[in-house]
Amino acid sequence: MRFLNSLFGMLSDPPPMMAFELSDAGIAAARFRPEVSLDFHPLKPDVISASPMRDNILDPDALAATIKAIAPANGNRKRRDVALILPDYCARISVLDFDGFPSDKKEQLSLIRFRVRKSVPFDVESAAIGYWPQALGNKKFDVVVALAPWEITSRYEAPFRKAGWNPGLVTLSSLAALNLVRGNQITVVAKLNGCIFTILVLEKGVLKLVRCLDLPAATLEDVGVDLFPTFVYVEDQLGAKAEKLLLCGFGEMMEDAERQYQAELGIEVEAVRSSFGLAGSANAGLMGYVQGQEG
Repeated sequence: MRFLNSLFGMLSDPPPMMAFELSDAGIAAARFRPEVSLDFHPLKPDVISASPMRDNILDPDALAATIKAIAPANGNRKRRDVALILPDYCARISVLDFDGFPSDKKEQLSLIRFRVRKSVPFDVESAAIGYWPQALGNKKFDVVVALAPWEITSRYEAPFRKAGWNPGLVTLSSLAALNLVRGNQITVVAKLNGCIFTILVLEKGVLKLVRCLDLPAATLEDVGVDLFPTFVYVEDQLGAKAEKLLLCGFGEMMEDAERQYQAELGIEVEAVRSSFGLAGSANAGLMGYVQGQEG
């Protein structure tokens, strides 16, 4: 499962030299050569603050300095590719159902813009759009759509471009993290990053629902207010109960969350993991991207 459709374009093989996941907490970085290695570089508070409504980069000098330390300026004349994974909350992600989806790219974009125009809090015509058609059969499609204002994504890219790197792929944390989800059962993924809560529902590998919410507080009670109704929605809309709940970014609450949600929902509950270990709030997308590159 490779939900790596970008906002601007796809990277071609071989993989980029580096990949980065940016969040309020810091920058998770992956190097692919000579072998894959991952590390994390914390940021001071108020350097990045994710939002679809305003500039996310509050301290560009601090961000640029951290990026320069992680990825020194590329001395080659030709820009080298890097992959950027942005916070979920800097964009709007949705799943649109279509009884028929055109094959022409211009028609696809026009149809998507028409469907989302009234549901996003920014100008669709001037937004970066990425989408991923999921064929269901009988000409039906569920299309994963991600939109973000150009002003926001370009500010994330700027310090990398200044250092001589080309952000050839720009995607979102939860979409990249879906590479860590295995199995065809109906699965709910609950991902926390601070107070930003992302819920995803998959059925047989098809993404059916995405919600990204700003919670009053990052507590199990606040999570439950939005998580439990999702299971009712799944049964109503999909005609079957969810069979698994995957948790990501719960940190010190993970054990309590697993125990509490399993008791209340009566289904299998476990943490999201990768070949590099437990996926956290600030690196799940990066781990998913790297695992996707490994096949």
